[in-house]
Amino acid sequence: MALMISVSGIRGIFGSHLTPQNLVNFTSAYGMWLNSGTVVVGRDSRVTGQICEDIVCATLQSVGCDVIKVGIAPTPTVAMGVLKHQADGGIILTASHNPAQWNALKLLNSKSEFLDADQGKEVLDIADKGEFEYKPFDQIGSVNEDTNAITDHIDRILKLPYIDADLIKKRNFTVAVDAVNGAGSVALPQLLEALGVNVKKINCEPNGIFPHNPEPLPENLTEICEFVKNNECDLGVVTDPDGDRLALVDENGRLFGEEYTQVAAFDLFLSKKPGDTATNLSSSRAADDITKKYGQTCHRSAVGEINVVKVMQKQGAVIGGEGNGGVINADLHPGRDALVGTAMILQLLAERDIKASDYRNSLPDYEMSKQKMELNDLGMDADDLLTKVEKTFADQNPNTVDGVKIDFEQGWVHFRKSNTEPIIRVYSEAETKEKANELAEKIISVIRS
Repeated sequence: MALMISVSGIRGIFGSHLTPQNLVNFTSAYGMWLNSGTVVVGRDSRVTGQICEDIVCATLQSVGCDVIKVGIAPTPTVAMGVLKHQADGGIILTASHNPAQWNALKLLNSKSEFLDADQGKEVLDIADKGEFEYKPFDQIGSVNEDTNAITDHIDRILKLPYIDADLIKKRNFTVAVDAVNGAGSVALPQLLEALGVNVKKINCEPNGIFPHNPEPLPENLTEICEFVKNNECDLGVVTDPDGDRLALVDENGRLFGEEYTQVAAFDLFLSKKPGDTATNLSSSRAADDITKKYGQTCHRSAVGEINVVKVMQKQGAVIGGEGNGGVINADLHPGRDALVGTAMILQLLAERDIKASDYRNSLPDYEMSKQKMELNDLGMDADDLLTKVEKTFADQNPNTVDGVKIDFEQGWVHFRKSNTEPIIRVYSEAETKEKANELAEKIISVIRS
């Protein structure tokens, strides 16, 4: 398995393809791309996080960068740190939802945005040349620590004009947290306590030993669903290892569905600050429906939060997100943020005085099928497969911005290469799971033929 290099970072299994040598190469290239400067470095709780952090920080120093370490912290907290320190960039050491043996470099620019395709190519070109300029002993960078990064992030959330901590506290919510022993293990309970919420924690030891598959999908979340129901909680919140994706559980132990995190956030935000929204091509039509409720337009981008951010900026969208549980609130920073997403959901439930289940039942209801196919098992180049699907369904005017998306009257199918794993993703949506699976099978049958 080779390194996965995309707008979602440079990731691989540590010790095989993600090695100390290539950590040094890519970090050196990034530091040179920044022309030295200041870099905020944080990580999730993975077992390999400390060794990767040591290598990355020392490498940044060696090319003349000053380093500000925030330690184990959610990805959005590192992004906030870039803005707080007016840094030239940031590095988060996290493989997000990938299993524990993976790790990755996620690179930010001075605006705390993830590098886009062009910026990433510039860094990769420097890495390919390998002509690094290491500094003499009297010009190496410094290392300092910021131990208040999480607290400062939470304070900024509490200062948002549409988050009323007093109102939330009056509702006396009890909220269960499953942080999968990742970077949100400290930050998310700390946020909830600041909002006056009664917190019940499971899997909130930031030791990097994931108690279940860390991707917040329904099949991985049976424990939190049972916990919420058995402990009379008003809500359950779940994050991935780096704390940028948010899944919700209602008081009956029923999952909202990852797609509905951004839908609920859009609903609250547009009630305060009307404007267009943005999400990716693989996200539910419910995002369009909730946006239309406020007389606005939902714009679509390629998958990857920087792609959503670019569309937000181009179209003047006031809020964005991704259907994987990502909420992008640009009032804080241009990236997914499970902490601000949690605060927004609690604000919505508090001010509308509604139970989580009743609110979820009020939303447009669609069913999605999310399937994946291993590239190694297909026996065909991924780009050739995309071309084949595009030609087969040419009469449906497929969207080819990111893979191939085909809109049918009764739903849609999106077929694309993953940014984070060596797989093909086949997402589909319709009014029922059966219809969604039927639409997906139309595409899969083409691949198998």
